[in-house]
Amino acid sequence: MTIHQLSVFLENKSGTLVKVLKLLKQENIQLIASTIADTAEYGICRIICSEPARAFNVLKSAGVAVTLTEVFALQLDDVPGRAADAIEIFSNEGISIAYLYSFLLGGKGVLIFRTDNADKARDAIVRNNLRAVPEKDLSELI
Repeated sequence: MTIHQLSVFLENKSGTLVKVLKLLKQENIQLIASTIADTAEYGICRIICSEPARAFNVLKSAGVAVTLTEVFALQLDDVPGRAADAIEIFSNEGISIAYLYSFLLGGKGVLIFRTDNADKARDAIVRNNLRAVPEKDLSELI
């Protein structure tokens, strides 16, 4: 029910992001989604890609500070307010969202998020008939 996300720690200086992107390009690993959150000293680049385990190994071998984490991916209809409806379900259950980002893929909305309680989130997804996106399906929608 979860997918894998790369979290790459980048110094806030020219060239650090392009190094990561070029490494993935050289290995023919397709980016599906990415986001960067920054502080004064570093940024965290979160990446959903076609082959997360292989991408992790490529980056780690090149000395890049990277982690592989599990996050949830929900498929939503491409209709205004669907993300709000989904997040409201978690809020009503007392499940905090640590971070989220979204994008459109294959004519559907995809909401990526991490929670403070994965087990409770899994239960909420099942009980509320939300559509979790398996990792293999994300790659097939590219």
